[in-house]
Amino acid sequence: MKSIFGYILTLVTLTMLIASCSVVNTALKSGDPKFAYDQALMLYENGKWDQASTLFEACRHIYMGTPREDSLSFYNARCKFKSREWDEASTQLDEFRRKFGRSAFLEDAEGMYALCYYFMSPPPERDQTVTSQAIIAISEFLSRYPNSEQAPEFKKMLDELSERLMEKSYMNAYTYYKIGRYKSAIVAFKNSMKLHPTSPYTEEMMYYTTVSAYRLAENSVESKQLDRYLAMVDNYYSFLAEYPESKYIKELERMAKNARNFIDKNRKTSDNE
Repeated sequence: MKSIFGYILTLVTLTMLIASCSVVNTALKSGDPKFAYDQALMLYENGKWDQASTLFEACRHIYMGTPREDSLSFYNARCKFKSREWDEASTQLDEFRRKFGRSAFLEDAEGMYALCYYFMSPPPERDQTVTSQAIIAISEFLSRYPNSEQAPEFKKMLDELSERLMEKSYMNAYTYYKIGRYKSAIVAFKNSMKLHPTSPYTEEMMYYTTVSAYRLAENSVESKQLDRYLAMVDNYYSFLAEYPESKYIKELERMAKNARNFIDKNRKTSDNE
């Protein structure tokens, strides 16, 4: 029964595809731009994005410079958007918003433009250049259209993208820690906290900064150990002030105790000399 149903569904799908292709071919061969445009709109309304886009593209040069050019360009870009061709859609929408600054479709076009970058934004472990572009595009949209119906949803997206950048920044710094490059880790964690003061990873970053400072001092040449243990203790007290109930306190307290013992021992040695 399932196989019969699947066969029927496939047959119906193919029939619809052939029919829509036939519409495109007929429109293209007609030589009538209005007929082609009307057929493109019909396909567009029926969700036949690829076929509609083919006809919109065919009509573009004919309607260039006419009142219909902005609607044709908008619908074509929206076809690309609906087809999830984010890169091509963003290119066409960017051209549209630059060329048709007074169009009735402008708000929708700029909203879709921002969404393209949102959908292209990769996971935190990958390069976040597109995420930064998405944040700029969404921020610009919210600045221009603060009362838009899309504003609440766009604000949620902005928070999501900002957190993605924070996570990426944390992951980059943690990579230095994981491979034992403690000096670089300290710099990276501190830069991340400065760049993202509201990061949800601040406690972890302060913890790893303190541990990195301890490991750096521990593995340093003797002439640099005293200063680096002093820096570690400073980091420990900063962490303690911010997170007195943290699960990391006992571990850091043991490290700080070892650091203080080293400091006291070396100061006594220095005094005796």
